[in-house]
Amino acid sequence: MATDQERRSPSNSDLDGMRRKGPVTVDGVLLDGPLNDPKAGEKFVQDAFRVILEEAIRKGTDVSEQVCEWKEPDELRMLLDLDLVDAGEPSEKLLERCQDVIRYSVKTIHPRFYNQLFAGLDHHSLVARYITETLNTSQYTYEIAPVFVLMEETVLRKISDMIGWKHCDGLFCPGGSISNMYAMNVARYKLYPEVKKRGLWEVPRLAIFTSDECHYSVAKGAAFQGLGTDSVFVVKTDERGRMIPKNLEEQISNARSKGAVPFLVNATSGTTVFGAFDPLPEIADICEKEGIWFHVDAAWGGSVLFSRKHRHLLTGIERANSVAWNPHKMLQVGLQCSVFLLNDDTGLMKKCHSANAGYLFQPDKFYDVGYDTGDKSLQCGRKVDCFKLWLMWKAVGTRGLEERVDRAFACTRYLVNEMKQRAGFRLLMEPQCVNVCFWYIPPSLRGKEESPDFWKNLGTVAPFIKERMVKQGTMMVGYQQQETYVNFFRQILISPQISLDDLEFFLDEIEHLGRDFQPH
Repeated sequence: MATDQERRSPSNSDLDGMRRKGPVTVDGVLLDGPLNDPKAGEKFVQDAFRVILEEAIRKGTDVSEQVCEWKEPDELRMLLDLDLVDAGEPSEKLLERCQDVIRYSVKTIHPRFYNQLFAGLDHHSLVARYITETLNTSQYTYEIAPVFVLMEETVLRKISDMIGWKHCDGLFCPGGSISNMYAMNVARYKLYPEVKKRGLWEVPRLAIFTSDECHYSVAKGAAFQGLGTDSVFVVKTDERGRMIPKNLEEQISNARSKGAVPFLVNATSGTTVFGAFDPLPEIADICEKEGIWFHVDAAWGGSVLFSRKHRHLLTGIERANSVAWNPHKMLQVGLQCSVFLLNDDTGLMKKCHSANAGYLFQPDKFYDVGYDTGDKSLQCGRKVDCFKLWLMWKAVGTRGLEERVDRAFACTRYLVNEMKQRAGFRLLMEPQCVNVCFWYIPPSLRGKEESPDFWKNLGTVAPFIKERMVKQGTMMVGYQQQETYVNFFRQILISPQISLDDLEFFLDEIEHLGRDFQPH
């Protein structure tokens, strides 16, 4: 006997018959059936996954393969045939293009890629990225992203608990720079809520305080939000790159003497170059005394929260008003995965950013609209970045993430000890994090440390070696100059793919590439 549902619902074929007798065209466009061939699309995906697995994953993590196959821009442009044309290409040609894109791209998952604050491959996180790209949803309402709204809430709450907060708000956002800008905007709104409606002319000149080793996003954020880079008061650091609390107090007094209102202190936990951790307890004391918002940029160093051995570096973070953290760095979640966290349960973030778009955030929905979290974001469409962290965390557990952090520190300690045993390697300082900053002094410069041109010549060694290693594709490590320091290497050791052989190879290769250096 037919059910009520079956009686009410005619089949698709019945509907087709009732609605039309032949092909339907509108303005010359045939509407029967989908525009694309699903079977052909599925086959392309299957074939592309085989290319990804072999060319990107297997070869990308194989130490016998190159980190990159370097080509100059004009040559690379010719090889890739980047021009877009009217007619489409067959699948076979597209797969060749996919192979070329992988071939000429830098393999950041390679065990000998040390160039950035991200490296390595987590396979679980990668699968999560495949899934979120396929589902192609936006993280703004429970209506279209029910799983990920609940997941984001759970992950943020867990991280907040690790920090030591009782209250939590926040979201995943596109990069640590944006997280720092969120902190500025919320802190300003907290002090002067009228700024949201009336604009900057309704508030006095404001002052931000940050160290001279902070991330450049602080200055960019000040410019972007109309505060101006002159509103950023730079605090001196000690010989290891850590903010000096006494100078912070001096800068706050300086700002007030100029008629500015201090509203945010940005402390850095893991500076980009030296990996320095600012003294959070002392900075927190000053912020509490002065009534200033305390933000911690832990984009780089925040992952040490997982380590019982090293989390002391973040002592005092529990006193922050807000925190930025990038799991895509030390934990290898995969770009991009960045968190902005707020020690708040009053809805401050939503009050600051909400626009109450009626087409998204209808108040009379059939479910609890408190789960429509998108209005507290500056973005409308927002990628799902929580799933790749969640799935990886589920796969290896908190202790597995702790092991990654501890291993990165252990690799760093091993490399530093080995450097001290080899001629030519000179540390700028003992690492606080997993940033190993050093010069390599080639044979042609040894014994000439007191000569007038020594430092000038030493500053050309790192670019000389870097060019060779990139063009040969053997490995990749960054260099920079910093204040009075001439060019030096910054080695970052976080990839779980790194082995003892890779560390030994790194030292041998620096010696090999630099041994015939001659000053100009």
